[in-house]
Amino acid sequence: MTTAPAPTGVRRFLDTLYDSAAALAAVFMVLLLVMVMLSILGRQLHFNLPGVDAYAGYMMAAAGFLAMAHTLKKGEHIRVTLLIGSLKGAWKRGFELWSLFAASALAALSAVYSSKLAWQSYTFHDISTSNDATPLWLPQLSMAVGTLVLAIAFIDELVLELRGERVVVMSEEASHNE
Repeated sequence: MTTAPAPTGVRRFLDTLYDSAAALAAVFMVLLLVMVMLSILGRQLHFNLPGVDAYAGYMMAAAGFLAMAHTLKKGEHIRVTLLIGSLKGAWKRGFELWSLFAASALAALSAVYSSKLAWQSYTFHDISTSNDATPLWLPQLSMAVGTLVLAIAFIDELVLELRGERVVVMSEEASHNE
């Protein structure tokens, strides 16, 4: 029986990065729950908390973007396995490499442009049009960080595939949906 090698410093860092982003996403999910509960209580007890709906949206977006890389690494992203399952050998590997390269490039572009958007919102002092008047760079920051971590995760997967070390994790639920 062979055991997996101990994770290197880089592997430990990357896994910690993905887990930390997921933990932060969980915090934003709890904050989303708090915002929704405050909104419900406000309606029931006849008080208004300005901006609570906008903040619920910000929390939902943050949770979604920050969880993407962890979801990818745990095999929970949607994959179209009908085509790739029919491929064998070099064709399958080539398609995997092409897919991972394309996903890495798209995720990197998304990270660049979402970071640029947050920076521009900061420099232009852009604020929300709702009654909360939140500086928009604050909620946009979670999108920029989430897409950056996702780009790192896709590049990580691409490098692992190139080195022949990639293990495709597929959730049990995903395998029953096709």
